[in-house]
Order: sequence, then structure tokens, then C-alpha cells
Amino acid sequence: MLIAGFPAGAWGTNCYLVAPAAGEECVIIDPGHQATQGVEETLKKHRLKPVAVVLTHGHIDHVASVVPVCGAKNVPAWIHPEDRFMMSDPEKALGRSLGAQLMGELTVGEPDDVKELHDGAELKLAGLDLTVSHAPGHTKGSVTFGLPEAADIPPILFSGDLLFAGSVGRTDFPGGSHADLLKSLARVCLPLEDSTVVLSGHGPQTTIGQERATNPYLRGLDDAPAPRRGM
Repeated sequence: MLIAGFPAGAWGTNCYLVAPAAGEECVIIDPGHQATQGVEETLKKHRLKPVAVVLTHGHIDHVASVVPVCGAKNVPAWIHPEDRFMMSDPEKALGRSLGAQLMGELTVGEPDDVKELHDGAELKLAGLDLTVSHAPGHTKGSVTFGLPEAADIPPILFSGDLLFAGSVGRTDFPGGSHADLLKSLARVCLPLEDSTVVLSGHGPQTTIGQERATNPYLRGLDDAPAPRRGM
């Protein structure tokens, strides 16, 4: 399996391109702020052909490049219906001005083809089997994408802004809920095998085992502090 990721834009949001191998079809996860060039370079480097963009949630730092990427490659974007409005109205999603100087030029709106994600869905894209888990808390429509263990590759969780190495997503934006985020951590993350590799929306990769042992939000779900990391 090939997973090529890079941090993009002002918030260093991780964008991932996932394929069975180099030279094959791929999916693009979270092409955010200023991710277009990185996507093009990664596609060229690994000779990949994208068939879909899939989004962990609708915040602008994760979706800002969806329109140009989908338009250039003529592929659909998948997003949970609770977060779909954020592609067209990013300021409403954040409850404050985005700051034109920081964000630079944005292409706000939906791509031509938008498909909706739902909890438990099995997406068969580019030869991959992605399992969708609805994980509200950071946003109402946050989801994670899981890949099963294969050969010598451990299971993988693309956690978006639900779970980070040592922390979790913030919940102080409109639609955020600390209580819901804790429930999502318990329902989506805790049952996973310790070997599961976590590829999050910001920061380095980790594993469920590492987070189970050291992350205060997983170790103390009944008495967790308010999350503050991430956009």
C-alpha cells in the first residue's frame, strides 16, 4: 500500500493520497488550504490517478482545495451531510472572520459532484476498502476513515481532527461538543487494536496503543480537560 502525506497551508493540515501501490488509482483525503500544488506533485511522483476526494470534516483548512482538485481531475468529493454547508460558507462554520491576509485566495463552494458519507458506510474506491465512522464532536459531521490490516501492514485510521498524537480536536467552534467528542473517542477509537496506525489531520502519526497509554483524553474519558489543539 502507498500512503503519501504532506502538511499544507497556514495550519499545516495533513493531506493524504492513498493507493494500493504506485502507478495505480488513489483517493485524496482532506486537500486543504494551499494543497493543490502538493497534490499535483505527489500524483506525478507516484504516477497516481485520483478517483475521489474524501473529507474527514468541513473546516476550511481541510477543504479549501476541494473545488480546484475535483475540477481538474473530474472526481467527486465525499463529505458528511452535517458538514456539507461548510464548503460554501466557511465563516459560518468557524463563527469568526477567516482573515483574508492569512487565508489568501480561496475557491469557496462545492465541486460539481458531491456525495454524502454516512456512519458504517463501506467505500470501495481505487481498490481500497474504507470504512466510515461518524465521529461528531469537533464538528457535527466529522468522520474517520479506517483501512483494514493487510499482509504486513497494520490497520490504519485516518482520524481527521478527532484524535491527535497526545491530544484531540478542539470543540469551541460552532457545532463543536466536548461531550460528543468524548463519546466519539470511546466509540470509534478505544475498540481499535493497539497496533492501529493513526494518521491525523495535524501533527505526526501515532498508534492507538500509544494514545491509549499516554493521551489524557483516552486515559480519562470521564474526567478529560477541554480540548484546545487544532483549528
